[in-house]
Amino acid sequence: MVTMIVIMADIISRSGRIYLTDIRSGMAIAKQNPWHVFLIFLRLGLTSFGGPIAHLSYFRDEFVIRRQWLSERSYADLVALCQFLPGPASSQVGIALGLSRSGYVGALAAWAGFTLPSAIALIFFALGLSSHAIAIPEGGLHGLKVVAVAVVAQAVWGMAKNLCTDPPRIVIMTVSSCVALIAPSALGQVGTIVVAGISGLILFKPTSHEDHSSFLGQFSQRSGVLWLTLFFCLLAGLPMLASLLPYQAIADISVFFQSGALVFGGGHVVLPLLQTAIVPQGWVSNDAFLAGYGAAQAVPGPLFTFAAFLGASMNVTPSGWLGGIVCLLAIFIPSFLLVLGALPFWEQLRCNVRMQAGLMGINAAVVGLLLAALYNPVWTSAIHTPKDFGIALVAFITLMFWKLPPWLVVASCGVTGWLVSML
Repeated sequence: MVTMIVIMADIISRSGRIYLTDIRSGMAIAKQNPWHVFLIFLRLGLTSFGGPIAHLSYFRDEFVIRRQWLSERSYADLVALCQFLPGPASSQVGIALGLSRSGYVGALAAWAGFTLPSAIALIFFALGLSSHAIAIPEGGLHGLKVVAVAVVAQAVWGMAKNLCTDPPRIVIMTVSSCVALIAPSALGQVGTIVVAGISGLILFKPTSHEDHSSFLGQFSQRSGVLWLTLFFCLLAGLPMLASLLPYQAIADISVFFQSGALVFGGGHVVLPLLQTAIVPQGWVSNDAFLAGYGAAQAVPGPLFTFAAFLGASMNVTPSGWLGGIVCLLAIFIPSFLLVLGALPFWEQLRCNVRMQAGLMGINAAVVGLLLAALYNPVWTSAIHTPKDFGIALVAFITLMFWKLPPWLVVASCGVTGWLVSML
């Protein structure tokens, strides 16, 4: 059933494109109906296993290689921005891509398509029901982890060819990768990007003719200021509101909003923060928390959808579907506000010649961070036997040279992992 939904979404999403012109750059940009944006991201939401680094690799294949929504460099610039912002980087990249194609409604459509499959599955799990994603046999789940190795390796190879084209950038990539492996923390990651940007300013001298394709031309900096102001007002105001009004829903929104607004490093980093805020309060038992965390590893899409499981599992009201939806929205609202607020300024900075020099170093560092993530946690969590390596190698070849759709390779590796486990 999931495979049929993926195929239908892929077919329908290929239609309905309207070509407009970006006045500032003169570049033809294909504008999608929000419904088509939703279907494109729905297919990704149903098949993007492997965590945030794998998600970014799936996005690159879909939007840079297949659909050519933006250039390799623009995509790397966008990833770099989202690595700087707190919250789930892959979801923020998706929100920005939807925004660039269909405005605010497109941003919501992209988020919904990518997020709802795993959120719905986790709410069902919290309610004691089974879902297809949770019911995947253990061998099949391992096969999905193995295919993530091939997907990330393909992205690292492709981005390195385009963004690390001279010795200085190769050195930055290598050093960034080593630092990320030695100091695998959010602070180490942000520090690496900052140092790489400074190195770029010193080492590179781009001209004003340096390739720069705009992917966001219709949003003003005034709107960015409004969104950022709303973000900081909610960040400061929700805890005060929760202390003044004794409503559980407000307390839930405050806790999950702060978790989404203050965490760097993605879903795995937010888990201990949520556990500290929720379990001692008695809102969710520790056993339920750990069970939900395990289930979140078995579904595609962003790990932040774990919030939907927690909201549905609450021992207080609201819980169930309403609690799941409230907590899911609360943890992702900061991502929307930060992306909508930062992108207008980021677009102008990318046009600056000195910023372009810094971005040359930053983009090389982003490739290095992806390379480090390819080893840990992607490779170390998936490749345990020669059979695993063989499956990953075949998947890599089918993606790189046979150009098969990633969702088909993902489904095939899941089935192969299950069959191998039966031998």
